[in-house]
Amino acid sequence: MNLLASRSSRMKASEIRELLKLLDQPDIISFAGGIPDPALFPAEAIRDAYADVLGGGEAGAALQYQVSEGYLPLRRWLAGQMGKLGVACDEANIFITSGSQQALDYLGKLFLSPGDTALVTWPTYLGALQAFNAYEPRYERLTIDGGNMTPAAYRAAAATNGGRAKFAYLVPDFANPTGETLNRQQREAVLDLAGELDIAVIEDAAYRALRYDGEGVLPILALDCARSGGIDKARTLYCGSFSKILSPGMRVGWVCAPRHIVEKLVLMKQASDLHSPSINQVVMHRVAEAVFDGQVEKLIGAYRERRDGLLTALEANMPAGVTWSRPEGGMFVWVTLPEGSDATALLARAVKEARVAFVPGSAFFADATGRNTLRLSFTLADRRAVSEGIPRLAAILKG
Repeated sequence: MNLLASRSSRMKASEIRELLKLLDQPDIISFAGGIPDPALFPAEAIRDAYADVLGGGEAGAALQYQVSEGYLPLRRWLAGQMGKLGVACDEANIFITSGSQQALDYLGKLFLSPGDTALVTWPTYLGALQAFNAYEPRYERLTIDGGNMTPAAYRAAAATNGGRAKFAYLVPDFANPTGETLNRQQREAVLDLAGELDIAVIEDAAYRALRYDGEGVLPILALDCARSGGIDKARTLYCGSFSKILSPGMRVGWVCAPRHIVEKLVLMKQASDLHSPSINQVVMHRVAEAVFDGQVEKLIGAYRERRDGLLTALEANMPAGVTWSRPEGGMFVWVTLPEGSDATALLARAVKEARVAFVPGSAFFADATGRNTLRLSFTLADRRAVSEGIPRLAAILKG
């Protein structure tokens, strides 16, 4: 063990990945894993696409090595989708990854030297912290509604620790874990701060398509392009994924970014895994072209009902002093317990006594605070799970 690199000490198991093991226990009602409902996957379309590809003229290319940038027709389709979001770009601005988690890992590797500073929300996506931790950064708090340090203070703090501020990372639409969505003014403020600090912005858009209420807000990248004069002059790097809409198991994500960033990411891919699986990219292109919009509509209908059911159950059962978010989309409700509560201790009791699981909120804080918070996922929460699970959880809290 004394031969391991210093970065290995920062590598920790994901509490969420560990909690997913509880799903194998049939008597556990789990609100833990932020995963899509497999019953809603477009399995037939995916099966038919694999059969068509392997039975036709594309079989050779689909089973062969692929260019590191990714399958060209898929990149062109994604460029068209980004255009619909207000981001004028072409395939040279699209880079295919093995899920958006790989994108976060690559961007951490690209920007962070040991001791550099990453600005993240408090709380933030646990997987991002895991991806960045390997590159030995320090974290500063990014406060969306004001109260951030001045640019000079951020720079001074970074320099004191032997590095500099490199990027701000956030999930602006239906954030994991809070369900929060940034309005346009808040997104503009993030760009203002990034401009003053001269840092990049990593926009994690994994949940963007899953809006159940309200009007959509332009991506930060679209606002950045309007300010800067085009994507190749922008500082924002947009990370997208098919995992929440079509299939997480196929592991297809993407980055939309200036060409000079894509070129660097391609070099990383060549040194890492050469390219994402060719056949999955070919099939994903076919499936996305055929069913993406309809699949989004189906998920919105199903998940909106589950979100509403969870919110209703919380309202009917939770004791005084417990509050929760009311997200307009996504997969999560963020619960805040009274001060002094410990959600990690509560989880141990909830699993043992009530057979209910959730994710303790401290996992999502860079400094492991937020012990009186927890995350509930509603995508697998059918009526039975909610009607049985939330009263059980509330009873533990009352006791």
